[in-house]
Amino acid sequence: MVSAEKEAKKDETAELARRRGFIWQAFEIYGGVAGFYDYGPLGAALKRRVEAKWREFYRREGFYEIETTTIAPRPVFESSGHLECFTDPAVICKRCKSVFRVDEHVYVGANCPECGGELEPSGEFQLMFQTRIGVTREGADAQAQRKSEGYLRPETAQGMFINFQRLLKFNRDKLPLGILQIGKAYRNEISPRQSLIRLREFTMAEVELFVDPAEKTIHPRFDEVKNRILPFVPNEGEPVETSIGDAVSQGIIANEYLGYHISRVDEFLESIGLPHDRVHFRQHEKDEMAHYAMDCWDAEFLSEKYGWMEIVGIADRGDYDLSAHAASLNIDLRVRTETGKVVPHVIEPSFGLDRIIYALLESAFYEEQLEKETRRVLRFKSAIAPIQVAVFPLLNRDELKSKAQEVFELLRNASLFAEYDTAGSIGKRYRRQDEIGTPYCVTIDYDTLEDATVTVRERDTMKQVRVPITDLKAALV
Repeated sequence: MVSAEKEAKKDETAELARRRGFIWQAFEIYGGVAGFYDYGPLGAALKRRVEAKWREFYRREGFYEIETTTIAPRPVFESSGHLECFTDPAVICKRCKSVFRVDEHVYVGANCPECGGELEPSGEFQLMFQTRIGVTREGADAQAQRKSEGYLRPETAQGMFINFQRLLKFNRDKLPLGILQIGKAYRNEISPRQSLIRLREFTMAEVELFVDPAEKTIHPRFDEVKNRILPFVPNEGEPVETSIGDAVSQGIIANEYLGYHISRVDEFLESIGLPHDRVHFRQHEKDEMAHYAMDCWDAEFLSEKYGWMEIVGIADRGDYDLSAHAASLNIDLRVRTETGKVVPHVIEPSFGLDRIIYALLESAFYEEQLEKETRRVLRFKSAIAPIQVAVFPLLNRDELKSKAQEVFELLRNASLFAEYDTAGSIGKRYRRQDEIGTPYCVTIDYDTLEDATVTVRERDTMKQVRVPITDLKAALV
């Protein structure tokens, strides 16, 4: 049961996100549609900065980024297994006929969440959005209809798999080969009711790492991560907090490549500001594994509203995908290695960026009671804050505004995303910037006109220091 204090906090977080332009209900003036959200100016800026950090993080691994289409013809998903396996079990209410996805709270025989009626089975529901590619004449036969059938992708991964031959040639026929992609994916969720947690259109950031199956047990950089301590929830035995090295040696994690990338996922999440004590790694139950997975671990975030929720999946997809496409097309996707020709295995860290944005908003939200008011703060790390610095004239006077504009332009030209604000008292301007997570505020006063120094105020501590304008950029980054 969620406490009244937590209930109030989650409502305030959502209200702040709407009011300050982070996240809005899509199609709001038409009443909205479940499972679709828009990012406002600050939400889009936050998301782009997280994406930039992700790209930077994985490019350091020597991986390359590509971009592939969001629509694919039917044969792609027949080969991949998605047409057959990418489904969710559904139930329907006998009374109101509402349809719901089965989960731990919604199941056959339970009460309808809408009207309280009894729920009964409704079969398996295909989660991919179907479309038509090109124009099909009216009355066309089944073969023509089938030929024009397409689907919006439910993951970005298939675009990387079907380009494997060209990617391998680009990499001079060498393994390992790491490919990145950030893009939209689509799932026609049965009953999305959880804000950014269950969307019908969402953004994924995925890595497909093609490796020689004989080398999965030895990662050349495993020593860099082996001592990192993480909390694990394996599908057999009790939860344990141990090092990556011990988890691999004890068989909790199947191989060094999978362990290495579990560690890197944790490192990335910590680098963008998710609290380490609110993240753990849970192994999928055997009956929960995706049809393509040999093994899979989820990085889960402990939400005050939703409990443990998946934000990243790290899967060992084995050779499933390449073998499936090769068999379907009767082509050879093997790679020549020192030990012969092999079908590469795939290690896949898959990040749900919208869920990560939600986790950042929830975990960064903070309130404190000052003498006469409540201060609301988003404690984003500087590296991802939508606005890095705000510039104010102390008073709304021409000589101060002119100097403030000069400092504002100086910071913008130094590639800092800055905001200029003259509206309201200085205290109100500080509070506005606190609420949107701006790490620093720079105030220009009459001393600035005399000695070319400014007041820099830090968001979390509210401490203020004088800094020469010439040293300002160095003080803010």
